Formats: sequence, C-alpha cells, structure tokens
Amino acid sequence: MSSPIQCIKKLAAISLCISSVLMAALSQAQADESGALAVHEALPQGKLLGHFDRLDPNKKPSENFELLDWHLTLPTDSDKNGKADSIPEVNLASKFEYSPLFYTAKDGGLVFAAPNKGATTSKNTKYTRTELREMLRKGNARIKTQGVNKNNWVFGSMHRSGQRQAGAVDGSLEATVAVNRVSITGDIKKVGRVIIGQIHAIKDEPIRLYYRKLPGNEKGSIYFAHEINGGDDIWTNMVGTRSHTLANPEDGITLGELFSYKISVEKDLLVVTLIREGKPNITKTLDMSESGYHLSNQYMYFKLGVYNQNNTGDDGDFVQATFYHFDNTH
Repeated sequence: MSSPIQCIKKLAAISLCISSVLMAALSQAQADESGALAVHEALPQGKLLGHFDRLDPNKKPSENFELLDWHLTLPTDSDKNGKADSIPEVNLASKFEYSPLFYTAKDGGLVFAAPNKGATTSKNTKYTRTELREMLRKGNARIKTQGVNKNNWVFGSMHRSGQRQAGAVDGSLEATVAVNRVSITGDIKKVGRVIIGQIHAIKDEPIRLYYRKLPGNEKGSIYFAHEINGGDDIWTNMVGTRSHTLANPEDGITLGELFSYKISVEKDLLVVTLIREGKPNITKTLDMSESGYHLSNQYMYFKLGVYNQNNTGDDGDFVQATFYHFDNTH
C-alpha cells in the first residue's frame, strides 16, 4: 500500500501531466489562430510576389500560368442563352485565349478586360466580369461545381464532418497585378470601380477586394468589403477610401503600377496584405466568427480577374488589369 507522501507525489505528477497537456493544447490553439497572420507578417517588406522573369509573351495564358484549377467567365453570350460564357478547366488549360478580353500581354502578363455593358452570369448579377473561379476538382466533371464537396473549401471553424467532405480547409490567394484601366463614364458613384480578388460563398462574399480610381485623380484606392452571411457589408480601407468624392489619395496606386495582395483565411480570421515595391506592407485583419460562414452549408472558392463595378456610361468603356502572378493554396 502506498504511503500518504507517495500518493501526494503521484497526484502532483498527474496534475503536472494534465497541466502540460492543457498548456500544449492551448499553445497549439494559439498557434493555429495566429498562423495566417504570422505568415503575412513574415512577408518581405516592399517586395512583390512572384517571378515575372519566367513569363513569355509568345506563350498562351495556360503556358505561363497554371489554369487547370480555374474556370473562366467572359462577358460574352456566344450561344445566346442569356448568360455569360464560361470556359471549363480543361479547355482553359489547353491554350485558350480570347483577345481583347483574355490574352497574353506583350510583357508576358495575363490581361483581363470587361466592358461596362455585356453578358452577366445571371439575371441577379448587375455587372460584367472576365474572372477566374477556383475549381479544386481540376477538370473532374464527376464532382459538382457547387456544394460542400471536393471542388470547394470551407473554413476551419466548420464542423469536422463538413471539413471532411470539402476539397480543402482554409486557404490563401496571392497575386501581383497592375490595373491598366478603369471605367471613366457613367454614374459617378460607380465610375472607376473594379474588383480584382474575391472569396465567394453560396450567395455572399467573405471578401471582395477593390481598386478604385476617380477620373480627376492621378492615384487610386485599395479597400475591401466583408459581407456578413445574409447581412450587410463591413468596409475596410487599405489605401485611400471607397468614396466617389475622394481627393487624390497621396499614398494611392497609379494605373499601370504593379502591386501584390495576399488574402488568407484561418478558421474565422481573415488576413489581407497589400504589398507595393519599396514601401512598407499594409496588413489588415477581420474577425469573421459572427459572420455565419462556419455553418454546415457554406462553401468557398477564390476568384480573381476583373469584375467591373460600373454598368452605366458609354458602350465602349471598360476596365482592364494585367496579372503577373497568382497562386491559390490550401
């Protein structure tokens, strides 16, 4: 039989063991929560993302960029079905090009252009786009496009059963881009706006990343919207603001100027970083724990390109951006 002292020592050892386990679990949880932010904070200051010297102006888009895990929406309606045309992953990855909307630029970048007026994806969509939609299935048409399945990803805050069904959990999208042109005619509240990156859910968007330059300004703004599931937008400014009366933002971005962005989700944490050459990086975070994207029916996919946010003005008006690097990881 153990003595009282031996019992006390055993209890102390057990207590220490339990404490160590709890502390380890807590440390892991803290590491998980801060992981995405730590990655963003570790990005080199003022250094654009990607390797532009590998781009070849004589190659088709899919020869310069990995496109098998994307499909493309164009602001055209070639089959006259009332909806914008889409190019599936396999076709897109087979040297598809469609000038002047989607083609290789003279410097090897990938050009996206969308007019103010053209075909839209549905009756409920007001604006045109030339935009890539993430497709984790990579051409496997047996997997449906929509749903919590192997084609889409979910937040790490979703129930484990949903995570097992999804193609991935959490993720990052990064890109280096130059906005070449924004719309200059029409409703002043819509002029100059273009979305260059998104996370899309069933109906709403955890993030829409905007560039906006007003006609009278030399430089443009970068900001993003977080749409609460079934609710309103929360707006966050990176450089300048989204105002249609904004004076020229001193620290703004000119047309043709290269910049990089990185968007990450870890559980319910959204992290967004803006990178400009030779300048300090700007990182913003947003807590999405009350936004409703952890629910079992919610699935995500990245989007990038140009989503024109002006459907007024002259017929010949358009937006255009050239991407030099993009990468989606999970």
